[in-house]
Amino acid sequence: MTTYVILLNWTDQGIKSVKESPKRLEAAKAVLSQMGGTLRAFYLTMGAHDMVVVAEAPDDAVAARFALTIGMGGNVRTQVMKAFPEAAYIEIISSLG
Repeated sequence: MTTYVILLNWTDQGIKSVKESPKRLEAAKAVLSQMGGTLRAFYLTMGAHDMVVVAEAPDDAVAARFALTIGMGGNVRTQVMKAFPEAAYIEIISSLG
């Protein structure tokens, strides 16, 4: 499985109904699970982003489909970053000429 870090910000709609956010989080976990992925960690954050999710998905297409699916609800905007674990990082750096 590939790891993804997803940065989320509430939209105007999402913050107006923020009390429903925990239910939306549970629904998002279920959606990702149905797609073959797993939500590994969730954080409410302060700063440039409202929330951070660490998720695993079988491939980039599933990660993109997940981000688009939760975005379609109109409550959040997402930025998805593919994360390379330490071993992959070392392999990539070692392969440099």
